[in-house]
Amino acid sequence: MLSFNHILQLFILAIPIACIAWTVTHEEIFKEPREYCQKRVENATSLSEKKFFYLFTCEYCFSHYVTIFFLLITNFTLFFEDWRGYVIAGFSLVWIANIYMSLFGFLRQNLKAEKIEAKIKNIEYNDLKN
Repeated sequence: MLSFNHILQLFILAIPIACIAWTVTHEEIFKEPREYCQKRVENATSLSEKKFFYLFTCEYCFSHYVTIFFLLITNFTLFFEDWRGYVIAGFSLVWIANIYMSLFGFLRQNLKAEKIEAKIKNIEYNDLKN
């Protein structure tokens, strides 16, 4: 039976999944490995090589593997206590984590746009002043 506790765990477990997936696929700290993987995707000679390296460049793809890791260390299930519960929990966690990443990406994009607008206004102000 699904309880409030299960729903709460679902939304909380999705946070570190989203954080890890976003960091590996977008942030500066993993830029060089990500660029290496992107080059390997572009120059891959086999489909399996292409798919393997692609997973490190796509937050949606990578979030599935992060989710599997979290399911293994937490034994989190939804609805059922057997393999079916892991499958349902896994796809639920991926879905929630990707909502978090989409919201974060949207907020981040808006913040960057605001910074650019502020710089433009500052430059215009300084030009008018001089």
